[in-house]
Amino acid sequence: MQSSEAVQPAEEARGKKVHAALKARLGDDIYTSWFKTLDFDGFDGKTVTASVPVKFLRNWIQSHYIDDLLACSRIEFKGAERVDVQLRQPGGQNLRVVSNTAETQRTEAGLDGRAQPPPADQGVRVPLAARGLTSPVPARVPAGGVDGSPLYPHHTFENFIVGAPNRLAHAAAVQAAETVMSGSPGINPLFFHSSVGLGKTHLLQAIAWEVRRRAANANVLYLTAERFRYEFVEAVRSSDPLAFKERFRHVNMLLIDDLEFLQGEKTEQEFEHIINALLDGGRQVVVASSRPPAHIERLNERMRSRLQRGLVTEIGGFDEDLRMKVLERRVAEKKLSDPSFELSFEILQLLAQRLTENGRELEGAVNRLHQTWQHVRGTLTPDIAETVIRDLVHSGGDQRRIKIEDILRVVSRHFGVSKGDLLSQRRHRSVVWPRQIGMYLAKQLTARSLPEIGRRFGNRDHTTVLHAIRKIESELNGNQRLREELEDLKKMLAH
Repeated sequence: MQSSEAVQPAEEARGKKVHAALKARLGDDIYTSWFKTLDFDGFDGKTVTASVPVKFLRNWIQSHYIDDLLACSRIEFKGAERVDVQLRQPGGQNLRVVSNTAETQRTEAGLDGRAQPPPADQGVRVPLAARGLTSPVPARVPAGGVDGSPLYPHHTFENFIVGAPNRLAHAAAVQAAETVMSGSPGINPLFFHSSVGLGKTHLLQAIAWEVRRRAANANVLYLTAERFRYEFVEAVRSSDPLAFKERFRHVNMLLIDDLEFLQGEKTEQEFEHIINALLDGGRQVVVASSRPPAHIERLNERMRSRLQRGLVTEIGGFDEDLRMKVLERRVAEKKLSDPSFELSFEILQLLAQRLTENGRELEGAVNRLHQTWQHVRGTLTPDIAETVIRDLVHSGGDQRRIKIEDILRVVSRHFGVSKGDLLSQRRHRSVVWPRQIGMYLAKQLTARSLPEIGRRFGNRDHTTVLHAIRKIESELNGNQRLREELEDLKKMLAH
């Protein structure tokens, strides 16, 4: 078996083709989140050796995508019977070989369906300018020895659109980033709360990027509450909880996202101890949640009081002025790759007036109109735009009463599959297609975020949900039968 140092150019070329096959098979989002940092290190005629830099990536690939990885590898590595995914050190030397038959890997990783790791948003990406690159390349950002959740390159202050509803939150975030290394944080703790899609995650990650830009040696750790829980549970399982706590000792700034999803009595106690220790030591703490501290039931009174001691600020719903700014920015971004793309002021005004939920909705509308424009290759009219966004427009609040449980029930009955199958890891088309339909309907008809939808559909990651939504949207082009089927399902859910 060859080491990574001995890989021949021919094998590197084959590895690149496998990467291309993975991207085509799984979609850009899943590929970028999980496989961008995967290297192919050798092939002995039967076993393909690959490696990733992080244990969490290895575990997730083993438990969720090993069959896909083997299928794509067989295209270039003829006769391959399995893929061994190894954990490599920063210098490139692999630590050990891990058996990669699908069942064995799921068991070894502790991910056999009884316990799932957090969503697939764990691959940290560094700014392109910091690496002198012209395309996104995921990499680990050192953060106090704890594997962090992802930092996305576009989640910076430069890309955050400021308006009346988020001005205070933005100013507080900038101040936190500027003062964290001063020894006396100006606002501590800082707590953001908002509904889905209004920018709280963007602000948290913008703080992290800005601190790292100002002080490269700063220990900045960004974690989702789920990732915090996962790391703690793993430490308890390995009888090493003290080492877990020790890892936070040298953190200059801790950013916790989606606090409302922190679960488990012991996890909550450990979270309280760590937050108290950081605040008492003058370390900056920033937290984001869909609800303010007073409305998070799982927090005890001590923790609730501690989090309210700093600044608690709400990111309000976008007003029409901010919605127009968002739309103009999204169109400008499309024009970077497609300079001839245009949306008239009338269309932008229509979108700003009709789509009032959040920024993701606005971005989705621009994406749809861009796709429509690519097919039409002519001027888009307000009438065309209104038709394209019709299912995004919320009417009278009826959609808000539909629950994911209702969607699971209706989809299960309509397609003749059990709810258990929809929530399982089965990948047969007879199950995958109804599951993707259900995820699409959940995004269209409920206020749930992608991570929330993923959790309700068998603890799947948000990139899987996004892939399902895009899959259905792409199938809708020219597929009248699917359009009618979706309308029938919506009618069933409305009654």
